[in-house]
Amino acid sequence: MSNMSSNNKVPVSYPLATSTWDGAEEAAIQAVVDSGMYTMGPKVAAYEQAFAEHFGSEYAIMVNSGSSANLLMIAALFYTKVPYLKPGDEVIVPAVSWSTTYFPLQQYGLKVKFVDIDRDTLNIDLGALERAISDQTKAILTVNLLGNSNDFDAIKGIIAGRNILLLEDNAESMGAQFAGKECGTFGLMGTYSSFFSHHIATMEGGCIVTDDEEIYHVLLCLRTHGWTRNLPKYNKVTGVKQDDPFEESFKFVLPGYNLRPIEMSGAIGLEQLKKLPGFVSQRRANGEHFQACFKDHPFIQIQQETGESSWFGFSLVIKENAPFNRRRLVKVLQAEGIECRPIVSGNFLTNEALKFFDYEVAGHVENAEYIDKNGLFVGNHQIDLTAEITHTLAVINQLCSEAT
Repeated sequence: MSNMSSNNKVPVSYPLATSTWDGAEEAAIQAVVDSGMYTMGPKVAAYEQAFAEHFGSEYAIMVNSGSSANLLMIAALFYTKVPYLKPGDEVIVPAVSWSTTYFPLQQYGLKVKFVDIDRDTLNIDLGALERAISDQTKAILTVNLLGNSNDFDAIKGIIAGRNILLLEDNAESMGAQFAGKECGTFGLMGTYSSFFSHHIATMEGGCIVTDDEEIYHVLLCLRTHGWTRNLPKYNKVTGVKQDDPFEESFKFVLPGYNLRPIEMSGAIGLEQLKKLPGFVSQRRANGEHFQACFKDHPFIQIQQETGESSWFGFSLVIKENAPFNRRRLVKVLQAEGIECRPIVSGNFLTNEALKFFDYEVAGHVENAEYIDKNGLFVGNHQIDLTAEITHTLAVINQLCSEAT
């Protein structure tokens, strides 16, 4: 992360993210270099096993990004023996998330139904979700935004007795929990990201978890060219593989991709997973201080925690009565070296890419529209940010004082 703000004039005092690496990750990289095995190998396999154990899942599969994890998750639903989805099926999503939550749905010909978010939690509005479900709804792709869990008890109650899949995009919420259970593990599959600014960093990387053996085997096959090489001898895709590895070298059975991670990412990930509990603990401590600073602010609304957030970042939504707008707030923060960004992609419905979608909007998305114009977030890190958060509050209070 650069130590200069985007205008290259003001030193960054509070960046969006900082490195989570130390000598352990550097040594892990060097060990891979020394081994001469750079593509996906035993370190990736060990990371997958450790990841599954850490989050309490039967299976984990590493890929080269969180976006690839979402793509593979959706693809797998089309290639089980009895497909979970087919083109034209309706999938419900929140109106606020990252672009690659949505793009795989479009790419597989699904009908996307956008639902408003809850302005307090920034996750899908539960009442709007219940109203949006129709006889055509086949899946709900939930997004745990900025480290904050959805209310999965409520969601499971809404879909109880209906043949509706539950999927999770947990890219921003590694380590978050709801009712003592890890986010990303409530549905048939859940996805994670280990990009630089996220809870752990593996250079680039993502992961999918599932408890379903057939889904796991389909994921293994699709991840690497759709070939059989990485499948176990007895598997749910082909049944039984030949014993001759030469004959199985280039046997393609599904229309797959090359989404393999590199071996360095697996090696780094093993070191990062060891540190994840400490990272999340510090993020939560920072979150407690942030909440104490801003919970009763007259002009700023913050995210309402559901379950135990892992606090990816700290949202700041300007209230209607505020004597300043977002442009003014951003300018003031940047002048103080405080990096900030819009809340994910804001209201995704404002993007031109929607012209390629088969989609509809369930009711109104007034909360998504509001945070699109009036929301932003600042970073949270795995280090103590007491001073930075306190300074951010002082900067905003000074703006309030000058504007009133």
